[in-house]
Amino acid sequence: MFDAVITGTGLYRPPHQISNAELVEAFNAYVERHNREHAAAIAAGEREALQPSSVEFIEKASGIKSRYVMDKQGVLDPARMYPRIAARPDDALSLMAEIAVDAARQACAAAGRQTSDIDAVYCAAANMQRAYPAMACEIQAALGAKGYGFDMNVACSSATFAIEQAVNAVKVGSAQCVLVVNPEITSAHLEWRDRDCHFIFGDTCTAVLIERADLAVSPERWKIEGTQLATQYSNNIRNNFGFMNRCEDSNWQERDKTFRQEGRKVFKEVVPMAAAHIETHLQRLGMKPADMRRYWLHQANLGMNQLVIKKLVGAEAGSSVAPLILDEWANTASAGSIIAFHEHRADMQPGDRGVICSFGAGYSIGSVVLTRQ
Repeated sequence: MFDAVITGTGLYRPPHQISNAELVEAFNAYVERHNREHAAAIAAGEREALQPSSVEFIEKASGIKSRYVMDKQGVLDPARMYPRIAARPDDALSLMAEIAVDAARQACAAAGRQTSDIDAVYCAAANMQRAYPAMACEIQAALGAKGYGFDMNVACSSATFAIEQAVNAVKVGSAQCVLVVNPEITSAHLEWRDRDCHFIFGDTCTAVLIERADLAVSPERWKIEGTQLATQYSNNIRNNFGFMNRCEDSNWQERDKTFRQEGRKVFKEVVPMAAAHIETHLQRLGMKPADMRRYWLHQANLGMNQLVIKKLVGAEAGSSVAPLILDEWANTASAGSIIAFHEHRADMQPGDRGVICSFGAGYSIGSVVLTRQ
């Protein structure tokens, strides 16, 4: 068995950013248009009037202040309310592969590796641009990587679940240098016309390079002390959009086919699960929550992170113990905890320990315990 280390990370930043004020202006224009067009039905009690959003509502509900997107114009068009992403021919690099390659090259540069050193690629994300061929195979080809690649989806926990698979491959010797990429184009599955969730998501891609410790050349290494995964079925976060929709005797474009959640139930149920998951994982490794210098938590909701970190160590989300990035990036699905790790680790000293933890639909929870070497 070999030790596994993280040697580099990468982060793709989309070309456009949307502030809460811009988003609210577009959403409220859509609401006004909708209510005007359906005034008669609303007056007759046949249809409910839509309610406007506000900057104050968004920040209180989530802590989110802005988000990055691949396309801004389509999202902010009250007559459209979803991004415009042009189709590409089959012989062109797909959009998801394009942003993954960008993040992957950054991770390789940070680790002192060439992309040809990679011998496994795991593309792990909440949504895949297509069913097949696997996005990982396309990314592998674009990078000139060796070995094999495959896609996996565990919603917002996809990154940590893929890291465990990468660690296992390195430990048993089936791979020596594994790339985990998390291309999240969540703007394409968000219902931007729903007041309860129109502000939640943003786009990005993260990359993590995991290597055999004895073969790594990077001066920065994070020993992976252990990983732990858990799932418990819940229907409270759901996306029904898929290839079988056109076979159903229903409107395949109806509201409930894209992202939806029972937010209050998710908050109430996931917070104690996530805190307990981390605590039991650390106990299994002979560690305690107070031994951790930093927690890089899933970035979905400020209040959720506040409660998780208070249950563990009594700290505040947004402090050096549990840094936040969702105010700038919003919820980036599986990429969120990796963005937090990417942007908030430089001050960690050799011997310092931390936990990357993600949680989301499934329910699914994944944790990775690290030591700075």
